Parts: sequence; structure tokens; C-alpha cells
Amino acid sequence: MKNLVLLLLLGYPAVAQTRVDPARVDRLLQRAAVIDLHDDTTQMILDEAYNLGEKHDYGQVDIPRMRSGHVSGVFLSIWTDSDRYTPVEAIRRTLEQIDAVRREIARHPGDLEMAATSAEILAARKRGHIAILMGVEGGIAIDSDLAVLRSYAELGVRYLTLTHTNHTPWADSSSLAGTHNGLTGFGREVVREMNRLGMMVDISHVSDKTFLDALEASAAPVIASHSSCRALASAPRNMTDDMLRAIAKKGGVVHINYYEGFLDDGFAGRETALKAEQAEQNAIDGRTPNFGDRSQNGPAVRKINAQRIAKLGHLPLSRLLDHFEHAVKVAGVDHVGLGSDFDGADDLFPEGMEDISKTPNLVRGLMERGFSDEDILKILGGNTLRVMREVEQVSLRLKAENR
Repeated sequence: MKNLVLLLLLGYPAVAQTRVDPARVDRLLQRAAVIDLHDDTTQMILDEAYNLGEKHDYGQVDIPRMRSGHVSGVFLSIWTDSDRYTPVEAIRRTLEQIDAVRREIARHPGDLEMAATSAEILAARKRGHIAILMGVEGGIAIDSDLAVLRSYAELGVRYLTLTHTNHTPWADSSSLAGTHNGLTGFGREVVREMNRLGMMVDISHVSDKTFLDALEASAAPVIASHSSCRALASAPRNMTDDMLRAIAKKGGVVHINYYEGFLDDGFAGRETALKAEQAEQNAIDGRTPNFGDRSQNGPAVRKINAQRIAKLGHLPLSRLLDHFEHAVKVAGVDHVGLGSDFDGADDLFPEGMEDISKTPNLVRGLMERGFSDEDILKILGGNTLRVMREVEQVSLRLKAENR
């Protein structure tokens, strides 16, 4: 009764559900290649000596919970705060994070395996390992230098999010009024070089005009690594229906973000109204060094997150399922995937999807919505593997043409 009252208060329509046999969920997950395109756990690995081998009572991602979630691969985000770091400093911070990821993989050879291609993900899965991949979040990290981009590719980075919350000198972000009218000429060069390198072009965080320019410039399908549906929640980070259709036409994939602020405008408004918590978090960020000991930052922010959750509660899992269902209806089932944003969204995830171990709940929910097993397999990772293969094929063709 309590959950029903909550649904009515939040204005969500009741969804007819079919009882799902737990054995069906388990059978499907045994077959699936579950691939999450965006997890921010890297910051904790670098700054807090976070051990992926231990099951933690905080955060959302570690090996035990990945095993419980039947995860085959995760893209760890290599993110640098463009408000705190200059572009040159961002390169150093990016390299530190890449090094931290590679060392953590080496620390757990029985469970983790570095991967950079679709084939390597499947090979790791066959060996019983979890594939770890990397995506650089924010074009600030290349400092407008294609040589830096090429170096990241050599180190195993397989996507670049063109912007984060600030513009780069060559691309507009979704968070600010545009200054470049999308991509500049150099921005198009970045996209073309990513095509050649076999790096996926990630349009999460970019302005609508940058999105259109990136689709036009790219010879390969593009992805949104962690974006939800703007028709259901108006955050500019989310994809409009026209954007969903455009990504599908290009052959790309939109990976749905689980962060509650991107799932529901009412929740986002209530979160924004918590001024004291945000001011406290800003103060912590302000006194934390860019380099050196940042270990106290995470625990302090998680304490604030707990205060937020105590005031806000959680959205029901049905609201996340709404975004998956809407994206499938608009873009088609071949163009939707997983982009949780775990460890990067203040612990604000729907009830039943609190961490990466909860993937069976998502599968069960999709089954209850009437999705077939084959369609769910596509959403869990099949679509991502397909787009990676297509990006790899474009790269081979472009390299052959340039010989």
C-alpha cells in the first residue's frame, strides 16, 4: 500500500505487470553479455585506494557486485572536472586515472581483464573474466591536441565524450549557452580522427547543435554513453525524440542513465532545492587539492548524499523502465543500452537499482513490460557489441585508405 500511495503522489501511471519466473531471469543472464557504458568508480580507485576486489557497503561497483549482476564488461569513466583543472592539468589527471585503472586490473588477474575491442570483451567473458574498458569523459582532456587523443587510444581508451559541463575550444556543451554553434572545424577533425582510431564518438553532455554536427562529421555510428529521454525528463543532457531517431538512423546506441535527476523533473526540482547540502559539498570540493591527498573527499560527500536520500527517498524502478521503454519505442530496440552512471551521481538511483548487482531487477522489469528475451539481450549488451564492431570496421577501412 505504501508503494502504491507513493506512485499516486508522484503521478506515475500504474503499469500492468506479468509475473516473471525467476528461472527465466537467471537463464537469460547466463546467456547475456551485460555491458555498462559509464561507471565513475575510477575516481575512488585513484583517490581512495578503492579495492575492486572487496565488496563494499558504499559506492555501486566492485567485483563481488559485478559478479552478482552477471556483468561481462564495464567502461570506467576517465573524468576530469573542467571547473577545477586547466587543460594541461587535465592531461595529467587523465593519465593518473588511466594508470590507476590498469594497475587495478593487474591487481585482480583472476577476475578482471583489460579490453579494447568487442572481440576482447567476448574473449574475456569466455574465460570467466570481467572486461574493463575506458572512456574519457570530456574533451578538455585532449587540450585541443590530436596527438594527445592518439596517445589515449594507444593506452586503451575507446570513447571520448566530446564535452562535459563546460565548452571546449572546439565544441559546445549542453550545460551552457552555445559559443561555437556546435562543432568548430577542429572539432570535426577530432571526430574524424576518432573514427580512424576506432574510438566511439560519445555525444552525452553535448549541445543539440554539437550533436547534429557530430553525426554529420562521423563516418561511424555514434553513442550516448549515459543519457536518458528528454520527453520524460527535461534535462538538456537527455536525448529528444528527434535525437533518438537520428542516433538510430546513424546506427548508434543510446545508453540509458539511471541517475534519478535525469529520470524525473519533479525529483530533479526537489534535489535542486536542497541548497544546504549542495553548499556543503561545494565547500568540500573547494578545500580539496587537485593533486595529492584527496582521500577524505569521497567519505565526506557520501555523508552528504545520505542526507539527500533521507530527504528525497528514491524513485521507483518503474520510472527507469519508462525511459528504457520510451527509447525503444522511438529509436528501436537495436539502439538502446545500459549507461548507469554508477559512482557518478551522488548515490541517487531508483529503488531496486542501487548498485551494479541489481541488474536482475532491471531484467525482470523489462520482462514484466513485455520485452522478449532476445530484445533484452540486445539492450544488456548486444547492441553495444554491434556498434563497437561497426566502429572497428570503419577504423580498419579508413586506415587502409590512408596507407
